[in-house]
Amino acid sequence: MSSHSTPSGTGRKLTMVVVGLAALITAMLCAFALPSLHSGPHHVPVGITGSPQAVEALRENADGPEWDVRHYETADAVEAAVKEGDISGGLAVTAQGVDLYTATAGGPSAASALNALGEVVAAQNRTRLAVHDLVPFTDDDPRGAGLTAALMPMIFGGIFPAVILGSVFPGHRGLRIRLSGAVLFSVVAGAAIAAVLQFGTHSIDGNYGLTALGVILGMTALSTTLLGLQALLGITGFALGSTLVMLLGNPLSGLATGPHWLPDGWAAIGQLLPPGASGSLLRANGFFDGAGAGFPALVLTVWAVFGCAFILVADRRGRRSRGSRSEIVATSYSSTAPASRPEVTSGPIRG
Repeated sequence: MSSHSTPSGTGRKLTMVVVGLAALITAMLCAFALPSLHSGPHHVPVGITGSPQAVEALRENADGPEWDVRHYETADAVEAAVKEGDISGGLAVTAQGVDLYTATAGGPSAASALNALGEVVAAQNRTRLAVHDLVPFTDDDPRGAGLTAALMPMIFGGIFPAVILGSVFPGHRGLRIRLSGAVLFSVVAGAAIAAVLQFGTHSIDGNYGLTALGVILGMTALSTTLLGLQALLGITGFALGSTLVMLLGNPLSGLATGPHWLPDGWAAIGQLLPPGASGSLLRANGFFDGAGAGFPALVLTVWAVFGCAFILVADRRGRRSRGSRSEIVATSYSSTAPASRPEVTSGPIRG
């Protein structure tokens, strides 16, 4: 009877694996393709300033879901807001012409769209357009290729510790060693990534210490989360965390284009996941002197806390399991131990 049930069970397992992999590939296609198909400016924050008539005309040009128009009193205020990362760019209409303020390092796609908007406004006013890129990429990496390339090493820097340390130090006894190793790896690898970006490829030019701390925090959040899920749920937890990071976190990070180039819902999800938060933190520290780093740093801290909490729960569960096994062994030993022999005393034998 078992010879007939085994092929049936194998067939069911094979069907489940095939269906699961097909669903995974479909989800991967949707995660990568759908945001790209609907990419474009979505509520890009742009500042405007000028005379009341000019401001009204600017609002009409920027009317729509593409822009989030904010009025400023002076051109200096617009310039300061761009440098602080509060807005992606700004337009100032004066008697001398139209001044466009952009931050290419904050989002090259949004900067290009703002350039097109500035040209339309200048043409309508029949005047010149002066473009001021206040936060550009570095001269050695004018397109930000190094910044974009940094995302995958940071993601795999969170995945590798869970895989390798889990193999070298398996089980409950190795849990604390895996956690210590993951944090130590994040410190060393994060500092190395920041050093390569700043001193090797010259892709960023911010404060190295601040940038390194941000990369370390991002990799720590990723590695502790995956380690915690792996310790708590086994291979299922690791697969769930890796899928979340790779299928959603990577395409929705917005590191190459800026988060405002993704549809609103996709962009919000991406910034709440470790890859998106890590990318935004790297951008803020590498180009904006830490301005706007608060929210992504908070997101990564929350993920790291959750990861450590998962590890703590798994550790306590493992201790209880070991305690239960010890009690079972002790009880089994006591029940099978030979009965004590009666005490034998020496003395004369009496007949």
